[in-house]
Amino acid sequence: MTAWPHLRGIAYGGDYNPEQWPPETWLEDARLMQEAGVTVVSVGIFSWALLEPEPGRFELDWLAGVMDLLHEHGIAVDLATGTASPPPWLSHQHPELLPVRADGARLWPGGRQAWCPSSPVFRERATSLATTMAERFANHPALVMWHVSNELGGHNAHCYCDVSAASFRGWLQRRYGDLGALNDAWGTAFWSQHYSAWEEILPPRIAPTFPNPTQQLDFARFSSDELLDHFRAERDVLHRLSPGVPVTTNFMVMKHVRDMDYFAWGPEQDLVSNDHYLDASDPRGHVELAFSADLTRGVAGGQPWFLMEHSPSAVNWQPRNLAKAPGQLRRNSLQHVAHGADAVCFFQWRASRAGAEKYHSGLVPHAGTDTKVWREVVELGRTLEAIGEVAGSMSRADVAMLVDWSARWAAELDSHPTVDLAYLDQPHALYGALWDAGIAVDMVHADADLSGYRLVLTPTLYLTTDATAASIASYVEHGGHVLVTYWSGIVDENDHVRLGGYPGAFRELLGVRTEEFFPLRPSERVHLDDGSTADQWTELLRLEGAQAVASYVDGPLVGVPAITRHAFGEGTAWYVATRLDADATSRLMSRLATEAGVAPVVKTVPGVEVTRRHGAAASYLFVLNHTDGVVHVPAEGVDLVTGAGVRGKITLEAGDIAVIREGGG
Repeated sequence: MTAWPHLRGIAYGGDYNPEQWPPETWLEDARLMQEAGVTVVSVGIFSWALLEPEPGRFELDWLAGVMDLLHEHGIAVDLATGTASPPPWLSHQHPELLPVRADGARLWPGGRQAWCPSSPVFRERATSLATTMAERFANHPALVMWHVSNELGGHNAHCYCDVSAASFRGWLQRRYGDLGALNDAWGTAFWSQHYSAWEEILPPRIAPTFPNPTQQLDFARFSSDELLDHFRAERDVLHRLSPGVPVTTNFMVMKHVRDMDYFAWGPEQDLVSNDHYLDASDPRGHVELAFSADLTRGVAGGQPWFLMEHSPSAVNWQPRNLAKAPGQLRRNSLQHVAHGADAVCFFQWRASRAGAEKYHSGLVPHAGTDTKVWREVVELGRTLEAIGEVAGSMSRADVAMLVDWSARWAAELDSHPTVDLAYLDQPHALYGALWDAGIAVDMVHADADLSGYRLVLTPTLYLTTDATAASIASYVEHGGHVLVTYWSGIVDENDHVRLGGYPGAFRELLGVRTEEFFPLRPSERVHLDDGSTADQWTELLRLEGAQAVASYVDGPLVGVPAITRHAFGEGTAWYVATRLDADATSRLMSRLATEAGVAPVVKTVPGVEVTRRHGAAASYLFVLNHTDGVVHVPAEGVDLVTGAGVRGKITLEAGDIAVIREGGG
């Protein structure tokens, strides 16, 4: 993750699909890219059917011409292997490589990603194309990085066909070694599921009732690993034939994507890249953007990362696709940079005339260049050039939030106390409260080293290993502050309940013991004696060393503690056993931050985002005004966007941004 393409400053560009346009358009594209300040484009992502129109017959000259043209205009190329979707001839000749759903229905060509991740035929054809691409273009002067496939797992993360079943059994054999260990891990004594031969094991296909939960969990792990193995196969070809050129594949770290364990994928990348799209229905979508950007930085091990895709304006695939307001394109882009991105790229360069994404916005819209979007595209190019010295700087935080994909998969399985539990609910709630307060957060894996943090948040860590529990306890014992939310520490890595009372793995650390869960009805609210309200979840909890901070005054558990605090070693462990309202969450996070000695980046108000990146010779304060009014934020230095000096405070109009070189490292 230390490799970075040879690009100046903050890279700028997007997906370029010249094959959708006549060659006479290409020269205009190159000229417009120069006008906008574009420095890099991704090419060839969905070009397989044109690159290899028949098995073994390759037509690459058109692509070479495009790359020559881009190089002549000073534009670098992130070259895709072209393997994102199989061409029609491949699925026609080998229908067995088409993916199969859990109900046995086969998914057919006509969209994209119509392939089984376990298919040896697809693997062989994809690596063959990657080989041909590397042999032809490894030394092309425009090439600065390789782009394997596209959004792996976006539509085909899980395949339940017989080929996948055989691969799943092989994965299980490597994980468990023998059937006895598997039967124990899967709890197969329940419902007469004991296996006596590996051949009896299948993926968790549609069953008459709930499938085995550990079988489902392991299939999620297997599916992520299988796609990662496919990435490695293409990457290794590129490393062998194109040494020194970094290789990546674009992740999808955003709230509705859950199928790839990106903490496992991150170390396999030469650099981490990500795609992110706002949920138009979310009025606080900019907070979710910040959350996802910080998580991407965490997956990248704290290193700068590459924003491979986001949208200039509306997308095409949500129920209601809202256009971005004036100024939002630049503000959203700078948000990603504020949280660690050293590249700002979009899908796509020119809005398509045909196909399923024809109403997805482009940097060059259907209406052409005399448009709001194009003017903002050019303005963004100037802004990114002005702040180019930010590239390579790093972020620091005193707060860590623990994230774990296995915990998410397990937390969201079926047959749980309530369907209302969602893994990301509490992480987003806690993060949002800190975002409003201007407090920076690092997203780290549950097994990360916590020693450098003042405050650690452990939301919804339903699945917790013994090692993770011991690490958190040691952190607190040596003076750390931790907050644990409900639905944490409940099961081990095999999704087996930790007996003796909830929250299993954290009982001693938290000094509490829960006898029983008391989930609430959809419209039910409870009140606490500190004035807070809560919903969705309560617990019959008793104190075993902890102190009650707030208790219920109504609902099913009057007088029972809802928020507790426990002195443990030299540190403090807090437990929140209910789903607090937003105001109560903010008050609680403010108290924890104060106790832990965590300060905001600078004093701010909700809706005004402040982050800081640190370079070798200077630090950079990002100020983004997401409000509809004028704001004043304490600052000192030079605003790189405008070139103006800043003395004591920066004043920003509604929706405006500033990037201030503070100096001093």
